[in-house]
Amino acid sequence: MDDKTIAQIGHGYIILLGIYENDTEKDIDKLVPKVANLRIMCDEEQKMNKSILDTKGEIIVVSQFTLCADTRKGRRPSFIKAMHPDKAKELYKRFITKLQDRNIVVKTGKFGGYMQVEIINDGPTTILLES
Repeated sequence: MDDKTIAQIGHGYIILLGIYENDTEKDIDKLVPKVANLRIMCDEEQKMNKSILDTKGEIIVVSQFTLCADTRKGRRPSFIKAMHPDKAKELYKRFITKLQDRNIVVKTGKFGGYMQVEIINDGPTTILLES
């Protein structure tokens, strides 16, 4: 395990991105404008009224196949619904590139790597987006 900091941001989002086996580029193309324009950043009156574009916030995207866990049976999660890493990495990269194309500063974790992620959750606000 390496104690090296891979990425950090100031004010913005951390996106834990789980990619399912049946996800496609269309799913990414649907999620990117939602992420960019979702009004969940606070305005001057502390109301969620601004987007990441409005605030010029930054984003860290971390691949998180464990979000695809199926826990309906037994006590051990199944990850068979997660996309194979080789294919998932391409969609992960597309997601990042499309956010950057909208002039959003995007940093990343290490795809497929073990990481210790620290989050200071302002709010806290945690939102699940699905395509």
